[in-house]
Amino acid sequence: MQAENLTFRALSALLAYPSEDLVAAAPAIADVLALEGLVGEPARAGLAPLLEELAQDDLFALQESYVGLFDRTRRLSLHLFEHVHGESRDRGQAMVDLAGIYEKGGLVLVANELPDYLPLFLEFLSTRPLAEARGLIADIVHILASLEERLAARGSAYAAVFAALRTLATDGVVAAPASAPAKEEPVDDLAALDAAWEETAVTFGPGEGMGACSVDRFRTQLRAAQRDARHTAA
Repeated sequence: MQAENLTFRALSALLAYPSEDLVAAAPAIADVLALEGLVGEPARAGLAPLLEELAQDDLFALQESYVGLFDRTRRLSLHLFEHVHGESRDRGQAMVDLAGIYEKGGLVLVANELPDYLPLFLEFLSTRPLAEARGLIADIVHILASLEERLAARGSAYAAVFAALRTLATDGVVAAPASAPAKEEPVDDLAALDAAWEETAVTFGPGEGMGACSVDRFRTQLRAAQRDARHTAA
């Protein structure tokens, strides 16, 4: 049986809706990240404010902040295909293909789970060989960078989770941002976002034991911004 990469599971937990269980697990999450060492010390230090918030802030305030960021703001959606297909019909087929990859990898979805939800994607990666998991993270690193910069511009401690994920795609090396992010207003212009995305292929490399045909089909379905997502108009 493939051993779990607990770092991916720990970062998945940090992106989940705050709960009493998550608050209680915050110290253990820090311990896991330090023990496995996949995330370097600078990135772990960057996560400290979020872990502190989870451990010390009022749970209701944590939940309210989370919903305001990720559930009410399309530009910060944790659903990957929102940043890839938008509302196009390609999104449905991409969902089916990704769910098929999960199933072949041994992850069975429950009825109300959408396969492109980033915490779920990370949970799946935690069960894959490390080289494969790194490769799949690398395929979405531009989306992660975009979300990181938007969260940083809002002063959110969640930006550090995306910085840590980017280090997993680059074997611990954190790429410097192209420029300091401008202050972002918490107003979501859906029309501007829809107009900004243009499609081009993203390579999701085939993984061990997942079935090449399914992954190849998925690779043809998954699309991303032609321009660097970090420069998408606000």
